[in-house]
Amino acid sequence: MTYSASDPGENQTISDVFILLQIVLFLVLLVTYLVALMGNLLVILLIKLNPSLHTPMYFFLVNLSFLEICYTSSVVPQLLVHLLVEQKTITIAGCAAQMYVITIMGLTECCLLAAMAYDRYVAICHPLHYSTIMSGRACAQIASASWIISISVEVTTWIFRLPFCGSNRIHHFFCDIPPVVKMACTDTSKNEIMVFTVSVLFIMSPFLLIILSYICIISSILKLQSAEGRRKAFSTCSSHLMVVTLFYGTALITYLRPKSSSTPDSDLIISLMNTIVAPVLNPIIYTLRNKEVKGAFRKTLEKKTYRFKLIKIT
Repeated sequence: MTYSASDPGENQTISDVFILLQIVLFLVLLVTYLVALMGNLLVILLIKLNPSLHTPMYFFLVNLSFLEICYTSSVVPQLLVHLLVEQKTITIAGCAAQMYVITIMGLTECCLLAAMAYDRYVAICHPLHYSTIMSGRACAQIASASWIISISVEVTTWIFRLPFCGSNRIHHFFCDIPPVVKMACTDTSKNEIMVFTVSVLFIMSPFLLIILSYICIISSILKLQSAEGRRKAFSTCSSHLMVVTLFYGTALITYLRPKSSSTPDSDLIISLMNTIVAPVLNPIIYTLRNKEVKGAFRKTLEKKTYRFKLIKIT
């Protein structure tokens, strides 16, 4: 079906449909963002309020939930604003800041997921030395190193030194590295090599550590005589494995696939998965599949209900 530009009635109909779609998309994204915020905040509060969850695994989970809040908050609010205004613009400084925050969050998540895999490795393969190896001090040092290393990796400056030409239109919903590099009107091969190198070092290295940890974990689990013991051991790792698969699946496709196989539509879908869908799914994965977290949630609700009844009686 074709539309005549000279018919004002049809133009008005198309405009109304477009505005309606924008409103629907705005509401969907707003609800998704609020769910992501509440889910990750709930995980942090549950762990902080329940001493039984003050273990290395949940310490790293608090860091991961805080990271997810920062990650999605660096993208979605700006996207929501752009859905409400006609001129969808962002300053160069704002674009650089957004890219810098996203890069830090992504690299830190790689390191934290590797740290969580190492924690599971020590817990299953060296249970007698677990409390010594994964002490509170050691966990704090690992988490601090993850953040410091990520902050020190300077990719954004290299990219924004490139000359940009044309309309400076980003075919994306936020300032991610691949779409911004495509805007440059010069040879970007060196920059692409730099991004690829950083991706290999800070995405693939933790990924290889995760794989190595789980090879040792699976080998130890299979040696257990009890079927119930094997089931419990696998269940402690299943949530982490699901989050690793979701995160690394999108990260590897985004930053390590050949440039020839990249299209604007596929980049948008992958980025939506990483920046909006993953922060919503991760708290659900760690709560619905974790008996300790569900138990802590029930205890917290019971305590709050009991206190509320006491206040009401008095």
